[in-house]
Amino acid sequence: MDSNNEMGRTDRFYGYVSVMHAVPDAPNVDIYANDNLIVRNLAYGKYTAYLRIPAQTYELTVYVAGTKTNPVISRMLTLGRNEIFTVAAAGTLDSIELLAIQDADVPRVQDQALVRFVHLSPNAPAVDITLPDGNVLFEDISFGEVTEYIPVNDMIYTLQVRVAADDTVVLTVPRVDVRDNNYYSIYAIGLVGEHPGLEALLVRDGNVR
Repeated sequence: MDSNNEMGRTDRFYGYVSVMHAVPDAPNVDIYANDNLIVRNLAYGKYTAYLRIPAQTYELTVYVAGTKTNPVISRMLTLGRNEIFTVAAAGTLDSIELLAIQDADVPRVQDQALVRFVHLSPNAPAVDITLPDGNVLFEDISFGEVTEYIPVNDMIYTLQVRVAADDTVVLTVPRVDVRDNNYYSIYAIGLVGEHPGLEALLVRDGNVR
């Protein structure tokens, strides 16, 4: 087989990657994939749209924005054809990690939304995610954990983040608007009792092809 033709076909195989900055005490960052700049000057609490890149193995490296010496952290990511990932910088500056979170990786549920929870608050204890009436959606989720997607009805929700050990409400998230046939992740970021404070990001996953 002609190697050039084979390479041409391989180049048409792509995956999708979003990058999130969830390290509350870190400066803006640049992200490189195999030494190529893919994200510039990403601030805390921000995330990118999905980047369409060839399906292969990458070394992802994070630098303080505007520099390219003394990398903050790096990790390998193998991206398969049509796979969808969010790569989240998480933790604190002295214990930073890059989490590769696979998105939209279960079949859709007809006429319902699929929702999961991702705990990225480095000083928060294990938490439950509940409705205001106490009905538990996600239970005892610790820092760095990612739940499975669960199906929910198309509507606007108010959610509460409660300390799993004693049921104390540490965050109320109003107007969580989910629509059927879509995937969503709810990310808890920030710090409990410190600045920047605990907050929730509702991110729509997938829908990139």
